[in-house]
Amino acid sequence: MLVAGIDIGSITTEALLFDKDKGIVGYTIMQTGADSKKTAEMALEKVLAYPGKSVSDVSYIVSTGCGRKRAAFAKESVTEITCIAKGVNYLFPEARTIIDIGGQDTKVVRIDEKGRVTEFEMNDKCAAGTGRFVEVMAKALNVELDKIGEISLQHKKELTISSICTVFAESEVISLVSEGEELEDILYGIHKAIADRTLGLINRLGGIEEQVIMAGGVAKNIGVVKALEKVLNSSIKIHVEPQIVGALGAAILSLEKAV
Repeated sequence: MLVAGIDIGSITTEALLFDKDKGIVGYTIMQTGADSKKTAEMALEKVLAYPGKSVSDVSYIVSTGCGRKRAAFAKESVTEITCIAKGVNYLFPEARTIIDIGGQDTKVVRIDEKGRVTEFEMNDKCAAGTGRFVEVMAKALNVELDKIGEISLQHKKELTISSICTVFAESEVISLVSEGEELEDILYGIHKAIADRTLGLINRLGGIEEQVIMAGGVAKNIGVVKALEKVLNSSIKIHVEPQIVGALGAAILSLEKAV
C-alpha cells in the first residue's frame, strides 16, 4: 500500500512516499516560491517519478504546513504540529521533546510514547529566530547560508545580539561589522540569539524532557544546534534529512487513514 505526505512550507515544500511494508520509498525537497499550489503538484510528480508511479497508485495523501490547503489533490490536511510529532515518533520512538525551526516559525512540542502531542509552544508572530532570520543575517554578512554554521564554531568571543526583531538585529549585526568584530564571533552571536529565543519557548513548557529531537531546515545549521545544546545542557538528535519530518508524519497519517 503506497501513501504520500506533502509539507508545504513558507520556504520549502517536501513530498514523501511511504509504503506499508518498505517504509520511506522516496522524497523530494523543492523551493516553494510564489505559487505553492503549482510547487506542491510538481513535488508530488517528482517523487512519484522515482518509483515510476502515478497519482492513481497512491491510496491516500495528507497535506500539512502553512500552505496545506493549497494541495487540491490531498484527501485531508493536518496541522504541521501533529505531523511533526508523528514523523519524529516514527524516527525516534524515545523522543519526548521536539524543536522545529522552520522558515517562518519556531515550534517546541512535547509528545508521548505514541507520538501524540501533549503540549506545545509556538512563535509565529515574528521571523526572529527562524529560518528567514538566518537567511537575512547570512545575506547581511555576505556569507553562504550553508557555511555559516561551521564558521560560527570557530568563534573566540561570545558576542550578544540583543534585539529580537529581525530588522533591528540586522542593524545590530552591521554595526558589529563596522566595529571590526570577527565574522565567526558575530555568527556565534546570531546563533546564540536563536538558541535563547527558543529556550524561552521551552521554559514556557517547563523545560525539556529527554530525548530532544530537532527538525526543520535550521537543524542543518550546526552552529544553531551547538548553541541550543549549550543553553539546554542536553544533546540533540537529528535525522539525516530533518526537513522531511513533517511530510513523513503526514504520510504516516495517510497510512492510518488508508488501512
